[in-house]
Formats: sequence, C-alpha cells, structure tokens
Amino acid sequence: MESPSRGAGRGDNRVELGRITAPFGVRGWVKVISYTDPPEQILDYPAWRVDRREGGYRELRHLEGRRHGKGLAVRLAGVEDRDQALALAQQELWIERQELPPLKQGEYYRADLVGLEVVNLEGRVLGRVSHFLDAPASAIMVVAGEKEYWLPLVARHLRGVDLEAGRVTVDWDPDV
Repeated sequence: MESPSRGAGRGDNRVELGRITAPFGVRGWVKVISYTDPPEQILDYPAWRVDRREGGYRELRHLEGRRHGKGLAVRLAGVEDRDQALALAQQELWIERQELPPLKQGEYYRADLVGLEVVNLEGRVLGRVSHFLDAPASAIMVVAGEKEYWLPLVARHLRGVDLEAGRVTVDWDPDV
C-alpha cells in the first residue's frame, strides 16, 4: 500500500500530501507533517497547493527541506519571514491526482480506499474505511461501523482490494 494517506478532501481530484503546522524559526521556514511514506517523499513533488481563504488556491514551491523531529522543516519560495509562514499555518498541502506516479499491479493509494466497505473473510461487514493513522509498527486503517476498528495495514490482515466492487477484504475477527 502506498501513501498519500489522505483522501481527495472535497470529492474532486485533490490528494492531500501533508499539512503545514506552524512557522519554524524567524526566516520563513515552516513545519510540515507529511502524509507520504517515507515522509521525505513529499519533497519529490515540486509544487504543492493550498487553498486561499478568498477562493482558489496558491501554489507553493519548496526550495529545501529536511527531517525535523516527526515532521519536516521546509523553506518555501516567496516566504521570507515568520509572519508569512504563520499565514500558512494549518493549511493542507495538496496536488492533483494526475500528478501522482502510477502504481504497480496490486498497489493502491490509501486515498482510494477511503469510503470503501470493509468485510472480513466470513463475509461480515465491519463498516467503511474512515481514514488512516501512521503508527510506529505499521499504518492503521480505521474502519467505522457499529464499532470502530483499528486494523494494522499488514499482509496478514489485508487480504484483498476490489475498487470496482468498492470493497476491502480483511482477516479480522471483530469479536476479539
């Protein structure tokens, strides 16, 4: 399974790659939480977009970036001071779906799984894929139904994906 892990937030062709969380220092750098795996892969995309409050979007180009704690510190073109960086805080970074690299057979972007029905090997419907969380050992697929299930995204549990049928098959006993 490949990242980006966030869905196309507004039912359009957007795929979220990460989020600017806060300024980093006083020279316009920003802190970025990346949804890509590995996190530095977000830097492979030359331009990101953020929504403008007045409508439309703004394109951001990164000049450099590096790992910093659990996220990244990134310098953006045209962002020269802390006030400009602060104006970008809490903005989702996104690209158009067609900018994503093609996947190999049997690979899926997590964004494509959000909303799909999840059934176990016995045919019991557990709910629908709500979102994903990144944990130290593996990513977690959060399934919302009568209960909320947190399923580790590992081959042992993830048994199949059928995008046409809108279904994810898992090896998971909901009663345990």
